[in-house]
Order: sequence, then structure tokens, then C-alpha cells
Amino acid sequence: MPDFPLLTIHTDGASRGNPGEAAFAYTIERDGFEPIEDADRLGRMTNNQAEYTALVRALEHASELGSDYRVIVKSDSELMVRQVNGEYRVKNAELKPLFEEARSLCRRFRGGVVLEHVRRAENARTDAMCNEALDGKRLSMPRASTFSGAKPTVPAQKAASARMEDEAIACLRRAGQAWAGGVLEPSPERVWGELANILTRHGIALPRQG
Repeated sequence: MPDFPLLTIHTDGASRGNPGEAAFAYTIERDGFEPIEDADRLGRMTNNQAEYTALVRALEHASELGSDYRVIVKSDSELMVRQVNGEYRVKNAELKPLFEEARSLCRRFRGGVVLEHVRRAENARTDAMCNEALDGKRLSMPRASTFSGAKPTVPAQKAASARMEDEAIACLRRAGQAWAGGVLEPSPERVWGELANILTRHGIALPRQG
């Protein structure tokens, strides 16, 4: 059996009100590359719907990296993990379409997909990203799947490029204002980390240093 490289995914979904204003977040890690992160608002839905939507969005993004991976998905939603792993039945009619989509996406990976339930503390990054999205501090980045399998049009490419530039400039401006005021944070390393995250969210793969 081929030894497929590993993708490690963390997902989280949140709903303020359950149902209420919701958001998703995920990270994707693979050897040799900077982590990929994405998060955004989802509108009004339940917490379980947001958790499933986060899983679907993450698997869609991961599948764009290729099918020759084995995938581990870590989530603090025990219900979703047990349902997708086949331990629990999906009785909620609103969750069934998301469940079926997630299972279909899992079948794309030749190395298989396993979901693991983790404590919220182990999902701290995606939890924080969900809150940032709900607070309007994060927006999802356009990717290939956003365009239904078609290549982005020139206007769409220009819009995405302008958006990336705006985010990068805003990041540098915040750092410059802090430094001008005599504040030692953010450190140059942190600023580079934020810039690298902006680039990877726009589909630019950066080799991992060291």
C-alpha cells in the first residue's frame, strides 16, 4: 500500500445563539509548507450546522491540494466526529445533506480520512478564528472551488490580488503604527507570520523554513 503524505486538519464551527450568527474556521497542515487557514461568517444556523460546514469547507480546500493524501481531521464536536466515523446515525434532517457531502469528500482521498475528537483546548486556534470571523475581523479567501471548478476570470483574479494587497498593507500599517508608538509588539517574526498567512490563504504556497 502506498505511503501517502499526511494532511492534518483542525475544524471548528460556532453559533452565537444556536441558532444564531455562525462562523466556520479550519487549518490545514502538511510537511514542507506553511499552514493554511481560513474562516468566515456563515449567516444564521445552528452550532452543529456550523461544525459540519467547517468540515465540508476544509475537505473541499484539502481536495484542491490533491487526492494522494491520508487525512486526519481534529474537531471538538464529538457528535459530528462520531457521525462521520459511522458510530452515530444522523437523525437531524438539516444535517443530513452536510453529512452526505462530507462523506463524499472523504472518499476523494486515496489515503483515507479519519476524524478525531479533541478537547476544545486542542482546537484553540480554530476556536479563536471563529470568534474573529464573527467579530468581522476575518473573511474567507477565494479559491478554485469558489468558481465551481472553472478558472477564475481576470476580474476575479484582479479582485483577489487587490484584496491580498489590501490585507498585507493593513498588516504592515498596524505594525508600523505600533512600532512608531514605542511598542515592541508585534515582533518582526509575528508580522512575517501574519503576512505568510495572508499569502497562503490566497493560494500562494510558501516552503516551510528549517
